[in-house]
Amino acid sequence: MRLACYATIVAIALPSMAHGWGGTAHTVIDRAAIEAIPADGPSFLRKYEDYIGQSASLPDSWRGNAENFAKIEEDPNHGWFREQFTFVKPIPRSRYEFVIALYKHYETIKDSDPATAARTNVRWTGTLPYAAIEAFDRIVVCMRQIRKAQAEHRDASVPEQHCAFDTIRLGHYIGDGAQPLHDSVNSDGWRGPNPKGYTTDRSIHGRFESSFVDGMKLSVADIAPRIGAPGHRDGDMFNSVLAFLDAAGDKMETVYKLEKRDGFANPADTAVREMIYTQTTAGATMLRDMLCRAWEESAQPPAKVDPSPIDFNNPNFNPETGSAPD
Repeated sequence: MRLACYATIVAIALPSMAHGWGGTAHTVIDRAAIEAIPADGPSFLRKYEDYIGQSASLPDSWRGNAENFAKIEEDPNHGWFREQFTFVKPIPRSRYEFVIALYKHYETIKDSDPATAARTNVRWTGTLPYAAIEAFDRIVVCMRQIRKAQAEHRDASVPEQHCAFDTIRLGHYIGDGAQPLHDSVNSDGWRGPNPKGYTTDRSIHGRFESSFVDGMKLSVADIAPRIGAPGHRDGDMFNSVLAFLDAAGDKMETVYKLEKRDGFANPADTAVREMIYTQTTAGATMLRDMLCRAWEESAQPPAKVDPSPIDFNNPNFNPETGSAPD
């Protein structure tokens, strides 16, 4: 009952927010992902589909100017502006190592290139893959608690609710990452040299992901048949998230080409509709795959890490962050 009441409050409060995919697309992505979970996956999440779907845009509500502590922490989690950090190779496996690398580069260029330096910081680069993998890790933990409760014939509803909440977070970040404009410095209008005459109007973001999506009346039924069998069954999940973001980001200029024709004014435009179908399907598929992978990993006991990541004797210990990366 509490979950249902909370979801209703969130659904009423969120329409004024306009940060990530519009509310429609986020909800469709989350619902489609949950409905695509196979019987041997974390099917318990189907009980929470309404709660998750109606709360899909919740993380955007944590970015209000009036709640600046939350805003400062949350804003970067919704973007991954790849052009801003080409100097960071490879991408660190630690949020804080990434932030430190940005600051070091800022210090290097702040006098010679102040315009670039002004955006060489965590807000204007983004931390989306870290937010996603952190949510994934939390889901593995709560799924492990569900399995333990089930094995001991106890009520598993509390850890299930924990998983449902973190699925909202993971679903939002993965949904944002599937939107090509979230993976580029050109998130809100073209920046820098513009020989092809792409729009510099900041409203492109909302016209693409909200106005057009609502106009075409996107639904779960539109993308459900496009979601195949679960993938990402093995391999490094953080690297998989980075590859997912790269695949979406590579479509960024195509979004601008599509906008240049008629500004997303025609909801019947088949090319724009196909872009929406393709990217929301990609988001739903990745979310479903990560949930299923988390369920598989939760069947194993936690790996023993010795020395601990915060032990000074760990060979990967980084004194700048006080911990060893994964």
